[in-house]
Amino acid sequence: MLRSSSPGAAADPTAATPGGVLPDAAGVVGAVVDPELPMLTLTELGVVRDVRQDGDEVVVTITPTYSGCPAMDSIRADIRAALLQAGYEQVDVRTVLAPAWTTDWISESGKRKLAAAGIVPPGPAPRRAAGPVPLTLTARATPADCPRCGHADTEVLAAFGATACRELRRCRACREPFERVKEI
Repeated sequence: MLRSSSPGAAADPTAATPGGVLPDAAGVVGAVVDPELPMLTLTELGVVRDVRQDGDEVVVTITPTYSGCPAMDSIRADIRAALLQAGYEQVDVRTVLAPAWTTDWISESGKRKLAAAGIVPPGPAPRRAAGPVPLTLTARATPADCPRCGHADTEVLAAFGATACRELRRCRACREPFERVKEI
C-alpha cells in the first residue's frame, strides 16, 4: 500500500514510501516517457508488454516500435533507472520482437496526447496475411487533416520526420507544417 506524505494528496505510484514499502513496479514503469515522443509514456505507446516480479527481481518485457529503433538502449536504461530509483535492486529488461509492435498498440489516451501536441495520430494499421511482408517502392498516400486548422488538404513534405515512424506534412490551407505518425 502506498502512503501519501500529506493528507488528501494523491499517492505517487513511482515514489518509495517512508515505511520502506516499494511502489508498484508496473506503476513505476508506466510513468517512464518515450525519449522520441516525450508526451507519451512507454505504456501509452504500447512498447511495454509485461511487468512482473519474479522473486526479488522485476522483469520488464518491451517490444521496439521497429527492429532498428535507435531509442531502445535509452528506453531500457530509463526503465532500469526508474525501477532502481524506486527501490528495486534487481531489474531485468527484456526485448521481444514477436509479435511485432503495431501502431494499433498506442492507447486511446496516447493518441489524444499526440493530437494535443500537434502530431496527427495513426489510423488503424494495415492488415496483412501471415508470412513475408511485400516490398512497396511507392509511398501509400494516407489522408491526414491538419491538427491546427482541421483542413483536409495536406501534402507530404518528407516521408520521414524526426523519427522513421513519422512523416512531415504541410497544410495547404494554413501552410503550417506538422508531423503524422505513420501506420505500422
